[in-house]
Amino acid sequence: MKAQVATRNSDTAFFGSRNTQSPRRRRGLFLKCSKWVSSIPITIFYFIVLLLLIVKSVYAVELPNNKFGIHLAQPHLADLQKAAELVNGGGGDWGYVTLVMQENDRDRSKWQDIFDRLRELHLIPIIRLATQPQGENWRRPEASDADSWANFLDRLNWVVKNRYVILFNEPNHGSEWGGEVDAKSYAEVAAAFAQKLKAKNPDFFIMLAGLDASAPSFMPGMESEDVFLKEFIEESRNLASSISNNTAIQQCNNLFDCIDGWASHSYPNPGFAGSPNDTGRGTIRTYQWELELLQQLGITKKLPVFITETGWMRTDDHPDNVLGDYFQTAYKNVWLPDDNVIAVTPFVLDYQGPPFLEFSWKKYNSDEFFSQYYAVQAMAKTKGQPEQVDRGQIQVEFPRELVSSSSYHFHVTIRNTGQAIWDKDNGYSLQLENFSHGSYFFSDLKKVVPMEDTDIDLYLKTNSNMGKNKIRIVIMKGNTKIAESGEWLFDIVPLPSLQFDVHLYPKLVAKGNDFEIQIFDANEELVFKRGGIKVAGDNGTVDEIQNIVPGKKYRVVILKPYYLPRQEYTVFQKGVNSVRFKPMLPLDFDRNGHLDSGDLDALIKNPGLIRLLFP
Repeated sequence: MKAQVATRNSDTAFFGSRNTQSPRRRRGLFLKCSKWVSSIPITIFYFIVLLLLIVKSVYAVELPNNKFGIHLAQPHLADLQKAAELVNGGGGDWGYVTLVMQENDRDRSKWQDIFDRLRELHLIPIIRLATQPQGENWRRPEASDADSWANFLDRLNWVVKNRYVILFNEPNHGSEWGGEVDAKSYAEVAAAFAQKLKAKNPDFFIMLAGLDASAPSFMPGMESEDVFLKEFIEESRNLASSISNNTAIQQCNNLFDCIDGWASHSYPNPGFAGSPNDTGRGTIRTYQWELELLQQLGITKKLPVFITETGWMRTDDHPDNVLGDYFQTAYKNVWLPDDNVIAVTPFVLDYQGPPFLEFSWKKYNSDEFFSQYYAVQAMAKTKGQPEQVDRGQIQVEFPRELVSSSSYHFHVTIRNTGQAIWDKDNGYSLQLENFSHGSYFFSDLKKVVPMEDTDIDLYLKTNSNMGKNKIRIVIMKGNTKIAESGEWLFDIVPLPSLQFDVHLYPKLVAKGNDFEIQIFDANEELVFKRGGIKVAGDNGTVDEIQNIVPGKKYRVVILKPYYLPRQEYTVFQKGVNSVRFKPMLPLDFDRNGHLDSGDLDALIKNPGLIRLLFP
């Protein structure tokens, strides 16, 4: 199966483009190119041709695409789950959902929550813009509405790179356009919205409204699609100069340069009861007739097709088991084999009342679905791999010096500012670039969602090599780098030592070989411990202290059996460090590290400790 569209409107190899150069200019360019080619040795010429063919084949590779989708009347969370089970069933992944967004429902928190849920469920949203009802009609949008829409849509973190947007609904119905069909008005509105959206972000993938191909010419209430499109395209050409003069949108020389795909309402008419084998206008192949009509009207740009509405009405003559067979036939014989078709989102998953109850895939007042749901769910599907924007931030404070042959534990804060969910199972990982003085590992990335901070553990071990290092942390997806930290410059220096003084009360001079030193960092992690240390004349030495960061403060604890521990704070430096402890008191008879009632019990059971500790 061919792929989801993974290019922008500037990728003319996929879409094609209208040649706006004059014939004279094209002839001049041809002559210049001919002279340049003739001056190249034949072997080099063939090499260049071969290289171009290789490059073309590389960039022609398309991403795997799951064409299955469903139209939702309202984006309820329960419906999103059922939509995912439908379109991603049968081994599929990353199917589509068409959602309607009304101008009076532009709640950023609500829609971001919906997009985040779609991301988790691997559903690609196709957003159809809508105004709001005014009496029996939908309010006619105006060109001036484009700014507020573009600002709102651009503030959302979309699910995939392509931000699929449909500019309203069936404007060849007067009821959808303020009560009166007006193709010229729709052209003006579409041009304004296309310009504003493209100026905000070129990732907006813009489609015109799906049209009713079966509507009669009955003005001002309805207009035939062919007549409407002819008037619309004529008006769009009149608007070409105003679009091309907008320097913010250099790729839009005319309205169709801003249009990336074709939204089609390919219903099986008449009466939503046609055969899946019918062809032409007013069938499930309506989109083919529409593409041919566009060609006849001078639109040569190749537009990938998104069938955002289609489906049969359930009647006594067409019960739901028949509709299940119809949908399977349509997918297998028409939509899946057609490389022009990117997505098919039949109307509608759940509609619990008139006028679309008989189109609903969910049963009335029930949690169960009609058999067409299960028939489509069981069909074999492709594991889609839509392109997603991957980027992030890495925050960490690293020391300027480390000591050799030591282990360290650092906390790294990462922020996912892209679209994908970072997870080890999806090929995401952290790495240290250019680290050659030891070994390291990071804790796994698990479900790091966009726009959240996550702390990651870095465990690093230096070897015995001294010297300067220059490394950085990078976040990888497979072999692709998607984020990196600033450079970390540090030296690896020799291990420091510690000299300490300690007194044992009431003895005059401390001695013995059963002392222990423990060192804790600012996070109260034990970074170093050594026992069996010899003390003579109140003095002791600990050589080659590992795991220390020079210049950092540590808590140093000294222990000896039957004595209460003592501690002091010190900032470790390179070379020799020193610390003086307060006298250690012989009161820890139960050897638990602190004074409590257990010490008295231990002393009663072993009175000989008095003579040992108080000579």
